[in-house]
Amino acid sequence: MKDVARAAGVSVGTVSNVLNRPEAVAEETRSRVLAAIEELGYVRNDSARQLRAGRSRTVAVVVLDVANPFFTDVVRGAEPLIESAGGVVTVCDSGEDVRRERRHLEILEEQRVLGLLITPVDDSSASWIERLSGHDIPLVLVDRGAGRHPHCSVAVDDVHGGRLAAAHLVEAGHERIAFIGGPSSIPQVADRLAGCRQVCEETGTALEVFTTAGLNFAAGREAVEAMLGREDRPTALFCANDLVALGALQALTMHGVKVPHECAIVGYDDIDFAAAAAVPLSSVRQPRSQLGRTAAQLLFDEIAEGEGHTHRNVVFQPELIARASTALDLRALM
Repeated sequence: MKDVARAAGVSVGTVSNVLNRPEAVAEETRSRVLAAIEELGYVRNDSARQLRAGRSRTVAVVVLDVANPFFTDVVRGAEPLIESAGGVVTVCDSGEDVRRERRHLEILEEQRVLGLLITPVDDSSASWIERLSGHDIPLVLVDRGAGRHPHCSVAVDDVHGGRLAAAHLVEAGHERIAFIGGPSSIPQVADRLAGCRQVCEETGTALEVFTTAGLNFAAGREAVEAMLGREDRPTALFCANDLVALGALQALTMHGVKVPHECAIVGYDDIDFAAAAAVPLSSVRQPRSQLGRTAAQLLFDEIAEGEGHTHRNVVFQPELIARASTALDLRALM
């Protein structure tokens, strides 16, 4: 800034005003300063400014799996609002690993981020979330209800989503359904299974649970491999997310099992790949972008309102999107 001031023939304070309060500087002086900035290639030290302010402009988004398009869409929904408020988004991938999540939170705490949008790995994350909140870092839980915790949250009614998926398969005539997903410590997985189990118990439908170590393609493939060759193999699969469902679809296709004639599949999230699959995938749709946008709005509301802020918990309703992977009605064949 001293070099810029010297080149433009003004004080360092004037350079600071041009950068931070340009309306306070005469146009001719402002033009000289901007010309000097361009000529010298000056870039402001924003880290130093943030250090003085005691807060960065970064909003961190901590997700379970950055490779899952669901979370990509959530971030895309949040980003425009964050950018319009002068912030910048940093995405951290916990990889469904509590230790990795904790390391991210430690660094974000040290950096005094402006705010945090987080999908916690499981309930053990609560202590660290409370720690950040206690250090005046506002946060919003994403794709997770707040429960007993005093935070804003945006979530989807996953129990209802599980009911939608199971009811769709039962109505098509399926009497043996398998649920594929895990780990069960992830609340979304537990809720989706709970909704599915409710419908199966109400209708007398057999339910088999395949608990997986993750929510990815490999998990779906491995679960299908475990059930192939059995005479009592389930005739329908409800997968905890679309990545698991697409892995299951791939394995069934590779082994010559026709979908939906011999095995129907329902996924969850309705990512773009679901409709584009070789057999378009039926899925329980979540409002992904709206989750991110609403979470960002809640975060900036809390920042603006300060101590007078009242936490809000927003719950969206999922929607079943039926496609070719469940199109066959078994009752018509009976």
